[in-house]
Amino acid sequence: MKDSVAEEYLYLGFSHQYRDSIFPLHTSISLFLLSYCDCKLFKIFLVPTDENVDDQFVTENLIGDLEVHLISRCQLPVIVRSCCLPAVVGKDGKFCRAGLSVVLRHIIQKTYEADPSKKDVLELLGFKKTCLKACAEVSQWTRLCEINIPLAVEGFLMASPEHCQTIPPDILQLERKLGEPVRVHNDDKIRRQKLQQQKAGAKAAVPVLGKEAIEEGKPVEMPEQPHPSLELSIAFSRLRVQEASDVVNREAPHIRRTKTADLPLLDHVFAEGFYFTLADIVLLPCIHQFLVSSKSLVNLPLISSWYQRVQEVPGVKKAAGKCNMELLQLPELMSAPEEGLQDLSSVPDELEENEDSNFIGGPRPTMTKLMENGIEAKFSPHPCPNWTLDWTSLPSAVSPGEGKMSRDRALRKQQQLNNLVAAVTKLAKPGDVIVDFCSGGGHVGIVLAHMMPSCQVVLIENKELSLIRAKDRSDELGLNNIWFIQANLDYFNGTFNIGVALHACGVATDMVIEHCIKARAAFVISPCCYGFIQNTVKFKYPQSHQFKDILSYKEHMILCRFADQTALQLPPERRLIGKQCMGLVDLDRAWAAEERNYAVQVISMEPESCSPKNNMFVGIPT
Repeated sequence: MKDSVAEEYLYLGFSHQYRDSIFPLHTSISLFLLSYCDCKLFKIFLVPTDENVDDQFVTENLIGDLEVHLISRCQLPVIVRSCCLPAVVGKDGKFCRAGLSVVLRHIIQKTYEADPSKKDVLELLGFKKTCLKACAEVSQWTRLCEINIPLAVEGFLMASPEHCQTIPPDILQLERKLGEPVRVHNDDKIRRQKLQQQKAGAKAAVPVLGKEAIEEGKPVEMPEQPHPSLELSIAFSRLRVQEASDVVNREAPHIRRTKTADLPLLDHVFAEGFYFTLADIVLLPCIHQFLVSSKSLVNLPLISSWYQRVQEVPGVKKAAGKCNMELLQLPELMSAPEEGLQDLSSVPDELEENEDSNFIGGPRPTMTKLMENGIEAKFSPHPCPNWTLDWTSLPSAVSPGEGKMSRDRALRKQQQLNNLVAAVTKLAKPGDVIVDFCSGGGHVGIVLAHMMPSCQVVLIENKELSLIRAKDRSDELGLNNIWFIQANLDYFNGTFNIGVALHACGVATDMVIEHCIKARAAFVISPCCYGFIQNTVKFKYPQSHQFKDILSYKEHMILCRFADQTALQLPPERRLIGKQCMGLVDLDRAWAAEERNYAVQVISMEPESCSPKNNMFVGIPT
């Protein structure tokens, strides 16, 4: 165990207690992970929505062996007040991590950093350490686990009895998800092993899960379930510190000759496939509460099997006991009536891709259609085309050239920053809060904080390493007017005056514009990755009434795909078409903002050679 890990403060919301859980469920999930990891590295604060909550009642009845303190919202660090809970902040109060997935992943990483022997904890992050890493706006799986299911269960528990007779659609989505084939990086090899096992007529042998069950004096038994033993053996081999490759011998020659299309599919063992991950940790407190409340009327066989299987993972029952969760046993679940079974075929699948995910054809017919209706790409004159920072007089840590960036790329980055900083300088006044969304390594935010010491600058970025690099540069400069928030955009709810983003990727541009409009803040944004634009839960394209009246979603997506055709190595004619498509996509965005009482200009950066993605919005509330 390392002693040098700095203490951090963890802030969790608290609205009420229901049975053996603390609500909101995000708090129960966070406490369950802390118990599972046996993590005591954080000073934990509950932030009640009701100021009359009894401190002694909470600490004695709800928390188990964790030391927890109550704190009112007005006592929170200022940076935390700008974020949705849960949130973690360091002692200096400048670096905050907010949102369930970001906080949980940080707890796991800190636990392993403090005690590298806890490799089972680190493995919760899954293959390539990406479990629940993608933000909920982009990843429908993250959204289901992090947002939809916790909210669905909370809604189910709060609903009137007559509304509790129907399973929430998001729970049915999970049931269907657990029935889908598992896809893994060595998919072909494992499917051939499964075929060999099937042909050999091998029957499932229950793996021994470890000392927990032995200590409880109970035989380790697995319920009957539709999962073949190969998947179970692979899944639990990691928990038993056994190599998965030892599970099945090398396949026979006739198995190796079998076509991939004829191989059997792989079944789920845990939420994301074979291995127990953070997704299972997130889902367990939610599904537990749902099953406790609905076991007399519901029969979800895959969720029920998953729920029982998760209990057999070493450490889960112990963690549940610390959190006062009385886990149900399978016989209780299997007593559900047949009429509780649901027809999953009628459930809309939000996890499916957009229908028009493949586009064939060029942009000319779509551009002609718009032109016939009087719509063409148009750009406003640059307000200060020759404005530039004196980079030679600035400290080296301000320059984007710091690090591994090449000289040519650093020059182009300086030119991009000249454009954004010039626009922000014209808008900002002393005391303003400026938010650098999708900040990356802080190229924009650090320049703004250095050039405008009377303004507060906030960097928001989902990638931890990028934000840590930005903080290191800020510390070197001794900046006192800058905060760092690792979070998805939806978890930032602070007030601000100007939003800025350099090369916000795909839908992220629209998310930043939406945040600025809600805050009635001005914005200076350079979009990027138009080809990644697609319909999401929050955004439907095209956005403006003018474009909606003319173009279908598919036609608009054709413009987005060709808007990415602006690379310098492409022929000039194709780059020109790409620039026109960029202008049309951004014109739709500008008009959509103007429909919400904004004055918006679409400008080309100077010089245009500073980036293939050289468009820039400047929006001001009217």
